[in-house]
Amino acid sequence: MSSYISGFSDLIEQYEKYQKASDSWSDHAHGLNIRYFDRYCALHYPGQPLCQEMVDEWCRKRETETNTSCFTRTGGIRSFIRYLRDRGLTTVEPALPPKPEGRTYIPHAFTDEELRRFFNECDRIVPLRPELKYKMKKITCPVFFRLLYSSGIRTTEARYLKREDVDLEHGVLNIRKSKGYDQHYVALHKSMTELLKQYDKAAETIRPDRTYFFETPNGKYYSRQWVTQTFQCLWKKANGKQNKAVAYDLRHNYAATNIDRWADDTFEFDQKLHYLSKSMGHRSIESTLYYYSITPCLADILLKKTENSFNELLPEVGHEEN
Repeated sequence: MSSYISGFSDLIEQYEKYQKASDSWSDHAHGLNIRYFDRYCALHYPGQPLCQEMVDEWCRKRETETNTSCFTRTGGIRSFIRYLRDRGLTTVEPALPPKPEGRTYIPHAFTDEELRRFFNECDRIVPLRPELKYKMKKITCPVFFRLLYSSGIRTTEARYLKREDVDLEHGVLNIRKSKGYDQHYVALHKSMTELLKQYDKAAETIRPDRTYFFETPNGKYYSRQWVTQTFQCLWKKANGKQNKAVAYDLRHNYAATNIDRWADDTFEFDQKLHYLSKSMGHRSIESTLYYYSITPCLADILLKKTENSFNELLPEVGHEEN
């Protein structure tokens, strides 16, 4: 029996099956807002097929929303409409999204001492109780956050990693589920590969036959809230409440550290920037340059190494894909 109740419930079911088959469905990002949209249409347009008015009304920015929250709420609906249009199942146009507000958060610039204290805190975790989740936390945190630090992958990419996507023989991650769902590969440092091997072996003894590489005791991937809360707890213990940082700052640190080590030779710099862009999952070099421009320490490094040409290269782009 269908869980959808609108006049086009069959199309939503078809879309959901497609997304799940391509491993691109997220109950949080897609499912929740699709269900809200379905119920809205069932209430205000009972039994009616999908039409432009439904989409426009639902996607209109509300008084209680910011541009960014509206963009997020309606993203799944735009994806649904594009899916239908690509298959000739509708002539309805996806509503134009509001332009997200510029980000005001400035990524934290880590010092070596801060990072040393943070990872020492990760290594000192002691299970508070004998339950499985406490045992898993002890072995997961030191490896999970070191992976973010050493590879520059997004926190979501690390959470969604499956065991089959981690090549422990060659030290390569197959990032299937990324921002925008662009698949790419990440080569790991040999020391990180060895650490992942040790973790995999230890995790297998605690929780055999895992699906996800970093898996919760109930067989799911870790939530965004788990990453945020766990990082904050460990960071405050290591560096106090004054020096604020978030787990995503490890990605910024990875980019800044790599660029700062590169030679000033223009050809070599451009080549390495291209490789870094692909490794970090950006769709184009323009997106990478824009991403760096909004991170102060990265912009300063790039400007120093490319002189005035950086300003000429920097594009005007829309919603960035950091």
